[in-house]
Amino acid sequence: MPRLFTALEVPAEVGQRLSLLRGGLPGARWIDEEFYHVTLRFIGDIDDRTADEIADALSRVKRREIELQFGGLDVFGSSKPHSIVARVPSTRALGELQAEHERIIQRIGLPPEGRKFLPHVTLARLRGTAHRDVANYLALRGGFFAGPFPVSRFVLYSSKDSTGGGPYLLEQSYPLAEVA
Repeated sequence: MPRLFTALEVPAEVGQRLSLLRGGLPGARWIDEEFYHVTLRFIGDIDDRTADEIADALSRVKRREIELQFGGLDVFGSSKPHSIVARVPSTRALGELQAEHERIIQRIGLPPEGRKFLPHVTLARLRGTAHRDVANYLALRGGFFAGPFPVSRFVLYSSKDSTGGGPYLLEQSYPLAEVA
C-alpha cells in the first residue's frame, strides 16, 4: 500500500538557504534539504487502485502558476514542541489549490483532512526538546524570510511508513500553467 501526499516543491536554491538554519537545537532531527516541501494534502496509506484514481483525478487540475514565500520560523506543538517549521503565508491561489486537492480526495471517497491547512515546510522533528531551547533557537533564527519564488507544478509523493522527513519518491508531477 502506498502512503501518498500532494505537495509543492521548494526550489534547490531556497532549500539551500533553509538548510543553513540547521543546528543549535538539542533533540532536533533535521530534515534533509532535498525533502523540503509544502504539503497540500496528506492522503495516507491507500490501495493501488485508489492511488491510480487519485493520480488520474489530479491530472485534471488546471491552475495558474503561483508564488510562495517564507515568513519566519515557528514551532508546532504548544504543550510539547514536536517540529520546527518555516511558515508560508497563505495566499488565495495557494488556498484554492489546496481546497481543490481536498475536494478531489473526498470525491474519491476518502475522509476529509482533520487538520486545518497551515502551509509550512518542516525543517526538524523534535524529541525531548525543552521549551527554552526552542525559544532560544527561534529568537536567533526566527526572522527568516525568503521569496517570493514561482512554483510551476505540484507533485504526488509516496513515502514509506516512518517517523517523517523522507525519503520521498516522486510518483507524478502536474504542471501549473495559464488557464485557457
